[in-house]
Amino acid sequence: MKTRYVIAVAGAAVLGMMPAGVLSQSKAKAPQTVHDFTVKDIDGRSVKLNRYKGKVLLIVNVASRCGNTPQYAGLQGLYEKYGKQGLVVLGFPANDFGAQEPGTEAEIKQFCTANYKVTFPMFSKIVVKGDGQAPLYRYLTSKDTNPSFGGDIEWNFAKFLIGRDGRPIGRFSAKTQPTDPSVIEAIERALKTR
Repeated sequence: MKTRYVIAVAGAAVLGMMPAGVLSQSKAKAPQTVHDFTVKDIDGRSVKLNRYKGKVLLIVNVASRCGNTPQYAGLQGLYEKYGKQGLVVLGFPANDFGAQEPGTEAEIKQFCTANYKVTFPMFSKIVVKGDGQAPLYRYLTSKDTNPSFGGDIEWNFAKFLIGRDGRPIGRFSAKTQPTDPSVIEAIERALKTR
């Protein structure tokens, strides 16, 4: 039934019977901020990222079998230290680099909890680069979103700092430790912004 309606609407528009602007209103609006996305958490539940409006976010693609995996400890430390001020770390497992995140969501959750006492929000495994790239990461890495922070994810534990308005305000390489002074300074500056 929907197919027939779409055809009828499109046909009516061609014949000039539709009010101006109706078709343009039905087009999906391009995401303007991180808050426009819905993702699955590590337990498979849908999460609208607009729940984090007014928070500063550190979005990180994570992996359990990487040389950078010990960064989980630093990320958890940031979450504990700055969480009450409005920082939320969001972990997105990805298996895009050296197959270093082969586990299921349940295995990833158990690993992070047992080894690094992770309490920050974790999400379902996604693709952060190349074919099948998740829409959130397409947005984060697009030069159109922010030319300063655009470009492919280089490895596990690349970090995007998102301001309270949901827009990217910083990007840190996978090699940059969460406790690096440049990361701390950027987080503290973002937390002061209202």
